[in-house]
Amino acid sequence: MSDAAPDTVTALILEVFRANGALLAAGDRLVAGIGLTSARWQVLGAVALAAGALPVAGIARTMGLTRQGVQRTVDELARQGLVTFAENPHHRRAKRVVLTAAGEAAYAAASARQAPWATELGRGLDPAALAEAARILRTLGARASTDRISAAEPPDDHR
Repeated sequence: MSDAAPDTVTALILEVFRANGALLAAGDRLVAGIGLTSARWQVLGAVALAAGALPVAGIARTMGLTRQGVQRTVDELARQGLVTFAENPHHRRAKRVVLTAAGEAAYAAASARQAPWATELGRGLDPAALAEAARILRTLGARASTDRISAAEPPDDHR
C-alpha cells in the first residue's frame, strides 16, 4: 500500500468538513420538533451511551470536543430539564452528567427519527464501503488528535 498524496487527503478533509456542516444542519431539522439541536442531541447521546455517568470533561473527550463547548451545551440541557448532575466520587467539583426521565424520552424520540433517516441516507451505498469509510475517518481522526502538526510544519523563513 502506498502513501496517499497530500492533495488527496486534503480533498477528503474538505469533503468531511462539507458533510459535517450538511449533517449538522440536517440533524438540527430532524430534531427541532422535539426541542433539540444537533449539539444537544450529540451530548444526550454521549451521556446515554456512556458505560457510566461522565463529567463534562469525559463527555468532551469521548466526543472530541472542547470542555467549554460541552459545558455550554450541558448547561442548556440542564435548563431544559433533560440532564441533571450527580456527585462524582473521583472529583468533588466535577459533577457527573445524568439524563433525567425527560432527557431519556428526548433521546429516544431523536433515535426514533434518526433510524429511518440513516436508512435513507445509506440507500444504495455499499455497506462494506461505508465500513471502510468509517475506518479511514477514525484513523484520520486519531492521527489528527496526536501532536503530528509540529513535525509537519515547514521551517519559519521569516527570521
